[in-house]
Amino acid sequence: MSIARVTEIKASSSESFDAAMREGVARAQKTLKNVKSAWIQNEEILLDSKGNIAEYRVQMKVTFVLEK
Repeated sequence: MSIARVTEIKASSSESFDAAMREGVARAQKTLKNVKSAWIQNEEILLDSKGNIAEYRVQMKVTFVLEK
């Protein structure tokens, strides 16, 4: 039997939501062992002074399995 834990993180990218998701998962894997999944809870964009998209952000819940 395994036991998993969930942690919540926010990641951002100036390119796209996809890039923000990839950045968040890559960063989580540097700190957490046995990362198994991520659930995107929320997406948001930041706009610059001209109304253009400046940054894409995702709020995600990352699941990882605890070691025995």
